[in-house]
Amino acid sequence: MPVRVQVKDLHVSYPDQVVLEQLNWEMAAGDQVVIAGRSGSGKTSLAKAIAGILQGTGQIDITFDPSSSFVRKAIYISNWYQFTNLEGDRNFYYQQRYNRHQGHDTWTVKAELLHFAQKEGLDFADIEQRIQDFGFENVQESQLIELSSGEHKKLQLIKGLWQKPQLLLIDEPYTGLDKNSRQVLNQWLDELAAEGISMMLISNDQQLPKCINRYIQLHDGQIEEVSSMEAIRQDAKRVKKELPAFLKEKPETSYSHVAELKHIYIRYGEKEVLKDVSWSVKVGEKWLLQGPNGSGKSTLLSLINGDHPQSYGLDIHLFGQARGSGESIWDIKEKIGMISPEMHWYFDQQATVWHTLASGFYDSIGWFIDVKFQEKKQMEELMAFFDLTEHKDQLLHTLPLGKQRLAMLARSIIKNPPLLVLDEPCQGLDTVQASYFNDVVDELCQYGKTLIYVGHYESQLPSCLEHKIVLERGEVLAIEHKVENVL
Repeated sequence: MPVRVQVKDLHVSYPDQVVLEQLNWEMAAGDQVVIAGRSGSGKTSLAKAIAGILQGTGQIDITFDPSSSFVRKAIYISNWYQFTNLEGDRNFYYQQRYNRHQGHDTWTVKAELLHFAQKEGLDFADIEQRIQDFGFENVQESQLIELSSGEHKKLQLIKGLWQKPQLLLIDEPYTGLDKNSRQVLNQWLDELAAEGISMMLISNDQQLPKCINRYIQLHDGQIEEVSSMEAIRQDAKRVKKELPAFLKEKPETSYSHVAELKHIYIRYGEKEVLKDVSWSVKVGEKWLLQGPNGSGKSTLLSLINGDHPQSYGLDIHLFGQARGSGESIWDIKEKIGMISPEMHWYFDQQATVWHTLASGFYDSIGWFIDVKFQEKKQMEELMAFFDLTEHKDQLLHTLPLGKQRLAMLARSIIKNPPLLVLDEPCQGLDTVQASYFNDVVDELCQYGKTLIYVGHYESQLPSCLEHKIVLERGEVLAIEHKVENVL
C-alpha cells in the first residue's frame, strides 16, 4: 500500500500573515500530486509542514508502507540549495565562487556525493548512470561554490532521488535546469512512481511527469482541487504603468562596444571552462545567451561584470577600455545592472526591500548608508512602479518570490545603467509573473540600454532580443544576428 498523508486543521502563520488556515486535506494511496498556485500562497509552507521541517498547529499523519523496500520517510528538496564550507559556514560572498584558492574551502562534487553515500548507507555505483544522464559527470572535481544554479539543482535532485524515500516532496524541481535535464528528470520521476514512490511537486510548470494524476492549488489558506494545470489560478495581469522619467534617459556612452572578448581561455587546473571564446557586444544590442547547464555561461558573464580574477591579462575590452588598464572593479560595476540566481542566494538576509534598492547605488550586497535626496526619490518612484511601497520595510527574503525578483530588478536599474545582465531572472516565476517581468525589461530596453539575457524557457523571454550566442562545453556553438525566433 503506497503512502497516505492526512492533514487535519493545519494552521501556519508568520508575524504579518496567516498562510494556511485550518487546512484539511488527504493524499490517498497512489496519488502523484502537483501543488500549484500564486506566489506566496503557501505552497512551500505546506510541503515543509508535511515533511516535518516547519511547525504549525494541527495534525499531520503519514502512513508509510511497512512492506516497501524504500526508506520510510518523507524527503523535502528545497527550491534553492544551501551548502557549507569545510568549517560548516554558509556565509559566502558572491564573487568567491570565481576565486580559486578560496573555492578549496568547500567540498568537490565527488567528495560531497561520496560523503553523502557513506552517511546514508548508499552505493555510489547506483547513481553513476543518473549522473551521466544529467550531464553531470564533467563537474565531479569542481568545488561546490563553483557550480552554477542549474548544477546545484542537479546535485540536490541526485541526492534526494538516490535515497528513494517513500514520499518525495520537491519544491520547484525544474529551477535552473536546461531542456534536456528537465526531460531526464521527468523520466526519472516516472520510473520512481512506477516503482511505488509517492511524490508531491511544487510547480507551476506545464511540462510535468506523466505519472502526475492530481492537481491542487492553494488559495486564501485553503486547498482547491483542479482538473489540470490550465485551471490553476494566475496572478492578475500587469496593469501597465509609466516608467519613471529617470529610466527614460538614454545612458551616456562614449564608446561603441559594451564588451569585446577575443580568444578567451579560462582554466582551472586541467579543466577548461572557456575555450577560444570571442564575442562582441555593441552598445544598444539585445543578446540572448544560452547553453546547457555547465556550458560556461556564468563564467563568461563573470568576465563581463568584473567578478572573475582571471580576466586580467586576457584580451577583454569593457566599455571601451582594456581590462587591467587602470580601471577598478567598481568602475565596471557602476555601468552594469545585474540579476543572477547566485546573487539572490547570497544576498543579505537582513536586507529590507528599501535596503535592497539602496544597495544598487553602491553595487554592494552588504550595508552602506547615506542615501542622497535624488537617490531616495528614485527609490520611491521604483517602489511605486513595482507595487513594492507597502513592503519597503519588510525583509526581502520574506516576500513571495515574484516580488523578490521585482525588487532585485528594481535594484539592478536604480542607477539607470547602460548594460543590463539578467541571468535566468524568471527562475521560479509562473507564466504571468515571467510575462510581467519581461514586459518591464522590454520597456526599459526602448531607451538605449544594452541587454544580455540568460534564459532556458521558450515562454519566459522578452521580445526585444535580437541576437543569440550559444555555448556548449565552454565553446561558442553558434552566434546568430537579427534572430526572429530566438529559440
